[in-house]
Amino acid sequence: MKKEMENQIVWEDRFNLGVEVIDREHQKLFKIINKLFAFAGDEEKNQWVCKERIKYFKDHAIKHFADEEAYMISIHYDGFKVHKRIHDDFRDNTLPALEQELEHTLYSEDAVSHFLSVCTGWLIGHTLTEDHAIIGAKSSKWANLLPEEIHKAMIEALQRSFYDIFQMDANVISESYGGEKFGNGIYYRLTYLNGENKKWETFLVFEEKLLINTVGKMMGLKIKKVNVTLVNAVRYMARQFVERIMRHFPSSEQYALKSENLLSFEQFQKVFEKEKLQSSLLFNTEEGYFAYCTVAPHLNEGRIGGMIPTEKVMDEVGKYLERNEEEQEEISRRKKILVVDDSNFMLKVLGDLLGQDYEVSLVQSGMAAIRSLTLNRPDLILLDYEMPVCDGKQVLEMIRSETEIADIAVIFLTGRVDKESVRNVLALKPAGYLSKNLAPEEIKKNVDEYFNGQGN
Repeated sequence: MKKEMENQIVWEDRFNLGVEVIDREHQKLFKIINKLFAFAGDEEKNQWVCKERIKYFKDHAIKHFADEEAYMISIHYDGFKVHKRIHDDFRDNTLPALEQELEHTLYSEDAVSHFLSVCTGWLIGHTLTEDHAIIGAKSSKWANLLPEEIHKAMIEALQRSFYDIFQMDANVISESYGGEKFGNGIYYRLTYLNGENKKWETFLVFEEKLLINTVGKMMGLKIKKVNVTLVNAVRYMARQFVERIMRHFPSSEQYALKSENLLSFEQFQKVFEKEKLQSSLLFNTEEGYFAYCTVAPHLNEGRIGGMIPTEKVMDEVGKYLERNEEEQEEISRRKKILVVDDSNFMLKVLGDLLGQDYEVSLVQSGMAAIRSLTLNRPDLILLDYEMPVCDGKQVLEMIRSETEIADIAVIFLTGRVDKESVRNVLALKPAGYLSKNLAPEEIKKNVDEYFNGQGN
């Protein structure tokens, strides 16, 4: 019996680039996804037919990439190499990972839904950002990527080095990690300088359970949380790990280690607000996550902290772990709120205000929200209804389509609360609406009342 699926992408004028060959193919891809959404609602669907239709989408998308790339070459588009890399990443990493999930689950309804959600979000976001940059309508957000050959060599070196040490695979799950939290972590920064005072920084984030279950076991430590001994071992292991990877970068031999720092999560987050990362990778292993982020060499601005003193290393690391544990305990007692808004002003205001009593994560887009809440599940999402690329309704549809996160409470932030907007999302069961015209203190008061009403 077939049930009607509400998920449909509606073609809008803002998707048009004004380039016939690209616009025509975008509309075709939208139609294919809409047919897949409708087919996903058929409980009697044949697995083979489903597989063939998904393959049709994949083949058509790949052909479209080739046609779009040919057009970019024909107009001598400056951003061609970066744009092509994004195509390649979707084709070579994202699609194969989704296909593997489909095969493993025998094309289950959840896996098909996941496939469609990811492809829909990627297609909409890519069309409205990277594709519009072709005609000069918007700037690409990936202007500072490493050269492709170095980027690939670094990923391969990271995976190979990780396997050599731990005898387990590290799979790339994001090539644009945005600093989201994933469990309790250790945040480690290494800063290198060359003779011209140009800086090269590497940030490593290890999920604590990954360190306990790998380095800890190698050392015979029977512990349930990281301790000074383990962190010191990790520091020296990480330094050698980083310097091995750096050999794949041009002129890396000119750089010498000048400082190392253990950071709090809050300090680490600030890096993503002020630094332009050259590469930001998130890996998943059998035992947990780790992230590897690099900043391009540039003129040193401001004072760099010194080395962790050798004669006081035990005390310094011990104090770090004590502070880190206190921070984690404080954070664990707080309710988690994810704020999603394309306005930097709103994010700052709500982050500062809600951060007094809650653990707050801030993201600027719908796709970043999906990634963030998957890594660090919030208790409540404050979701901007009117975002330009992937609006609040689309984000909530993606949330409700994923079993593991479908029950998270969502309150819309909107500049208008009209009957039509309410009617459009009633079936998605939002927890409520808050007007952006309210004073920030009133928004916080409503959030407090929501949690008090939950008996917390």
